[in-house]
Amino acid sequence: MLRQKELLVWLILGFGLVCCGLTVAPAAAAPRVEVAETTFDFGEIFEDKELTHTFIIKNTGDAPLRIKDIDSDCACTTTEHDRNIPPGGQGRLTLTIAPYSVMRQFAKETKVTFNDPDRSLVVFRLKGYGKPFIEIQPTHIIRFQGESGAEHRGQVRFISHLPDPWEITGYQTDIPDKIEVTLKAEQPGRIYVVEVKNKSRQPGHYAGKIDLTTTSKQRPRLIMRVFADFYAPSAVNP
Repeated sequence: MLRQKELLVWLILGFGLVCCGLTVAPAAAAPRVEVAETTFDFGEIFEDKELTHTFIIKNTGDAPLRIKDIDSDCACTTTEHDRNIPPGGQGRLTLTIAPYSVMRQFAKETKVTFNDPDRSLVVFRLKGYGKPFIEIQPTHIIRFQGESGAEHRGQVRFISHLPDPWEITGYQTDIPDKIEVTLKAEQPGRIYVVEVKNKSRQPGHYAGKIDLTTTSKQRPRLIMRVFADFYAPSAVNP
């Protein structure tokens, strides 16, 4: 009985609104942004390479969708985009990362502001891993430290990830009186080892570099750094 009374009340109210000329206003037209993906993973690629990806943006609303602002977290990212997308249409947002930022593990974000009242901000991401053309193990720096009379030596391995055979063809150093350099092909065409031996017998400090030349167009030159800090044996063992 209660439900019947409630229904009767609503019918009377509705009839009254119609009789008085009152109607419920339809919802205002509005755009609606819809994207199938907001993150793109390039996976493992070679470093120092320009990368580009295009995101598709759809407008499923009933008013024009407009891009109001674009803010990338890195100056290395450039954008091209359709500023206005009609109802039922789609547009493109193309992001490009400069080569110098494609190295090791990278992730770049771009914030896009729309005139969608329900979803005004969408964050797009580009990520991946920039594998080096030439991998250096453990590092390009050799440090000598300890007694000046002791033997000090270190080595660096250079591993090529290039598809074609690669070689280190020679080297030069600005401290030939301080160090002795030996170049060995651990795996010809792919892996080379540079061994550095200290020649100085005097306490003190020195620093220099080893300039390696290679057959690679991508990496025709590689640089190693050498730092030494020696103390006299009497400074520790009087």
